[in-house]
Amino acid sequence: MTATAHVTVPAGATPPAPPRDTRAAKRRRGRFGDRVLPYLLLLPAFAAILVLLAWPLVQVLGISFRKLDIGQLVSGKTVWVGFDNYTNTLSDPEFWTITVRTLVFTAAIVAATIAGGLLLAVLMRHLGPVVRIMVQVTLVLAWATPVIATTTVFQWIFDERYGILNKTLDRLGFPGFIGFSWFSSGPSTLTVIGLLIVWQAVPFVTFSLYAGIIGVPREQYEAAGIDGAGPLQTFRAVTWPAIRPITTMVTFLSVLWDFNAFAQIWAIREGGPDGGSTTLAVVLYLKGIAGNHFGAAAAIATLMLIVLALITGRYIQLLTRTPEGDLK
Repeated sequence: MTATAHVTVPAGATPPAPPRDTRAAKRRRGRFGDRVLPYLLLLPAFAAILVLLAWPLVQVLGISFRKLDIGQLVSGKTVWVGFDNYTNTLSDPEFWTITVRTLVFTAAIVAATIAGGLLLAVLMRHLGPVVRIMVQVTLVLAWATPVIATTTVFQWIFDERYGILNKTLDRLGFPGFIGFSWFSSGPSTLTVIGLLIVWQAVPFVTFSLYAGIIGVPREQYEAAGIDGAGPLQTFRAVTWPAIRPITTMVTFLSVLWDFNAFAQIWAIREGGPDGGSTTLAVVLYLKGIAGNHFGAAAAIATLMLIVLALITGRYIQLLTRTPEGDLK
């Protein structure tokens, strides 16, 4: 039997401090809770990602190793073909032609979108309040218009017989554009589609970059002016360092969106003429939904996912090199 000593503390005296090991244990529990709490808060979001993204990804990966056509869907049979879907896809010269076309198309659109958004964002900083609001309202309207509605308007603009563009060019002294078809070849069709996508993507990039620009203190611009810096030098020394992380982010998002662009391409000419404007997203639709070759389509989707994963990895690498990406 252990005896417990009761220490009487005189009135007004300071009670004895608790044992040192008790305080250390509390500190350890507190540090452990601080470390675990963020992960517990992220757990619901992580579970949702697993259910909504990871499981469909596993399903697509599994289907890519199967022969899954209408016959297999009706009979319910599972026919494993190994890497045949990948071999057939990668050995097809047309697949590589479409892949190169998709990459060039995506790079051109992203470059035009970032350049246009950056120019508009810088311009809005120097505009008066009334004109700036008018520009912002115009951008919001262009951004809010549904894709199919904007596509229909562009088809009217570039129509060979009734399009306003050909008539305007004729009035400006270019009679060769009377009856000119902008959709007679793959490159010209992709040019129109690219303008359409840029028109819809520029507002988001503009507002994102403009938010970064207005966050730069005015004193920095005044100091650059006092030092004799011109507009280009001021942009390089003051504006660009502030918006560089945002530019990286919107570039990454634009690559993801434009690489997977489908609605505009399909609505304009369904990948025509003669497949000249077909991209990987269109091939995926033609193989899977239209052609009912779901195994081959899953293989193409997996290859596209690998490309996007490489781009995402590069973005994360760039992000971790900036102070904004320091997670420590």
